[in-house]
Amino acid sequence: MNCKNMNLLTRLVAAFVALVWLAPVAARAQGDIYVHAGQNFKPVTIAVTPLLGDEGQVQLAHVISNDFAHSVFLQPLDPTTFPEQIANPDVRPNIDAWKTINAQFVVTGRVSHQGGRVIAQFRLWDVANGEQVAGQQYATDADNSRRVAHMIADAIFTRVTGEKGFFDSHVVFVDETGPKARRVKRLAIMDQDGANVKYLTRGDALVVTPRFSPSAQEVTYMSFRDQEPRVSLLNIETGQREVVGNFPGMTFAPRFSPDGQRVIMSLSEGATSNLYAMDLRTKAATRLTNTGAIDTSPSYSPDGGQIVFESDRGGSQQIYVMSAEGGPAKRISFGEGRYSTPVWSPRGDLIAFTKQIGSQFAIGVMKPDGSGERILTEGFHNEGPTFAPNGLYVMYFSDPGGESGAKIYMSDIFGHAQFQVPTPNYASDPAWGPLLN
Repeated sequence: MNCKNMNLLTRLVAAFVALVWLAPVAARAQGDIYVHAGQNFKPVTIAVTPLLGDEGQVQLAHVISNDFAHSVFLQPLDPTTFPEQIANPDVRPNIDAWKTINAQFVVTGRVSHQGGRVIAQFRLWDVANGEQVAGQQYATDADNSRRVAHMIADAIFTRVTGEKGFFDSHVVFVDETGPKARRVKRLAIMDQDGANVKYLTRGDALVVTPRFSPSAQEVTYMSFRDQEPRVSLLNIETGQREVVGNFPGMTFAPRFSPDGQRVIMSLSEGATSNLYAMDLRTKAATRLTNTGAIDTSPSYSPDGGQIVFESDRGGSQQIYVMSAEGGPAKRISFGEGRYSTPVWSPRGDLIAFTKQIGSQFAIGVMKPDGSGERILTEGFHNEGPTFAPNGLYVMYFSDPGGESGAKIYMSDIFGHAQFQVPTPNYASDPAWGPLLN
């Protein structure tokens, strides 16, 4: 693996300098502009004007607008309808003009290049009263300019919605090439919008089910060489690999505990499968379930106190919740069909799942007690949901069958819209990492 560009976290975080220059009197306090998701849901309209001096290879205003377009809650307006060109981004725009196209917010800014570095500024204007309600400056290496756009989008998203952003994050996934019977599967990482794809493995061994560590510095995944499953930890910054162990009965990679000190996994023993937790420091494993059933796909709650998993102990695949230390488990899924691949939201309020009824596979969410089940999307083969770091979106993969391969999609947790995430090839098994900033 080429690790030249893989020192992501340390290099990027150290590169940024942020200077905040909010308006002296903000028209509204941060967090009081909420996006509602009821039947009368309407996205907030926002105009992202060209950033003055943005003439580099990556047009930051375009990246910001694209982020908003896939946020569902913010609707970027068509630049061809803009009523004015911004000559000075530090001066309040013509508010009355922007009202004619029903813009609720206007973004202005500038970009400059100094000695291999890029400096980007933005101001957010509230059209309702003409006040500047947010503004910030970022400086970084020119190679990282695209990330500046994601950070600006996050700052604006938070200011308008009162929710944390999610744009400055990575997704690890399985890149798939070749004919269906002989697919080459490589571990890859990308920005959440599908850009900046980098390959983490060479494709000489089959890889499946990658998972991020809480710090976003490590990924755990399964590889198969000579039909033997092996669980590995890969440090994204250094490229260093560590084999956790060879587990012949494992079918899914382990998931990290919220503190990153443990992983939880499912191991087959004959016709049964039970859950185990492994301490990554001592490599000591603790058995958590002991039934005659197949218990698999475990996922920790954000506080580390509970585990959600799938089991057929009741006669069919259903979702159960139990203490992270083991003990009695409570079934929480009671709808029609079979439930699988549960994953806990980082907010703690929802559990995402795959649900199969006949030949249809749905992606849905429910509350941790099983109430409020909501189907987000249905199709021939949808599988493997993973939450955005703010818990407002899920990614999953969908395989249409035949000679075609899987592609990655995302949806908001209310099911307002679904989007395909562009990837260079077929792609499956996405795992969304935490915010980088």
